[in-house]
Amino acid sequence: MADDATHPTAPDSAAEADAASTARNGARKTWLVRLAIAVAVIAGVWGLWYFLVAQNYVSTENAYVNGETAQVTPLISGAVIELRVKDTQTVKQGDVLAVLDSANARITLAQAEAELAAARRRFRQTQATGGALSAQIAVGSADVARARAQLTSAQADLAKAEIDLQRRQALSASGAVSGEELTSARRTYAAAQAAVTQARAAVQQAQAGQQAAQGQYAANDALVSGSSVDSDPSVLAAQAKVDAARLDVERTVVRAPIAGVITRRQVQLGQRVAAGTSIMMIVPVGQLYIDANFKERQLRGVKIGMPAKVTADIYGSDVVYHGRVAGLSGGTGASMSLIPAQNATGNWIKVVQRLPVRIELDPKELAAHPLRVGLSTEVEIDLGAK
Repeated sequence: MADDATHPTAPDSAAEADAASTARNGARKTWLVRLAIAVAVIAGVWGLWYFLVAQNYVSTENAYVNGETAQVTPLISGAVIELRVKDTQTVKQGDVLAVLDSANARITLAQAEAELAAARRRFRQTQATGGALSAQIAVGSADVARARAQLTSAQADLAKAEIDLQRRQALSASGAVSGEELTSARRTYAAAQAAVTQARAAVQQAQAGQQAAQGQYAANDALVSGSSVDSDPSVLAAQAKVDAARLDVERTVVRAPIAGVITRRQVQLGQRVAAGTSIMMIVPVGQLYIDANFKERQLRGVKIGMPAKVTADIYGSDVVYHGRVAGLSGGTGASMSLIPAQNATGNWIKVVQRLPVRIELDPKELAAHPLRVGLSTEVEIDLGAK
């Protein structure tokens, strides 16, 4: 009886174990239900957030700063006698970057200016020649008139000599005119004929001289007609050479084509550079943009003009740039590579491609927080904005 009072019976221990197990199972079910409810609530909240907010945005971390860099190339050859910039230096458009030796260019300019002066002098000489030829035409007209007068006089003399000869020939049969007188009349007639022939030749010669003077005048007039000393073709050609030579002198001073930061300066003082050789680059830090590489499925709703937010790793999430979609590239990075991928094989595996999207940034925000080409960024495009 003492043992029964001290130790519980076996059935009572089993009942307590079942009760404890039931309590644990109940508590486990309660926590599982609560966990399921919590997961359902979280899934519902996430789904609601996705359909109301997240589906209207696409983002990528595969984005980098880019810009339209300018290559600085001298347009003439020459030795560098002055360098005014160095790498990382900020310049404005039109600032002097380098100066080339201008001695040869200045000599060429002096020669061109001399040729221009000679061309102007030749034009004035041609104009003066026109006046002289015009006077020669007038002289030729007078010579023609004089020759014709002489021809008329010779013809009159010939007519008189012919009448005298005929009269003497008629009287010679009766013996009224001597033979000597008849011979003299014949001689006078022949001389008159020769004088007429000579006068006709003089008229033709005077006319030929006049025509030659007129031809020379016409040829000379064709050179100056409708032109002045400033519009003559030869003067204009000489002026063009002067302008080209003066332009070469100006090009000995190499200026910045755009504003930005000097990068990759590849020229030293005293070095001779050839025309078209790149001597440095300028990065327009105030006109940079973002090349964001989005997956092809992300671009279904992307349109040009949509707003975008950009954060750069150099500043972190505290600095947010606001931009817009400027355009989509004409091809993926794989298709534009030097050796495009060839997928015409039996073991082809589909790979999601990325397409570069250009994001233009606000210049004011760039001025406040400058970026550099190649920096990493994160881009988020708002698909729901109009």
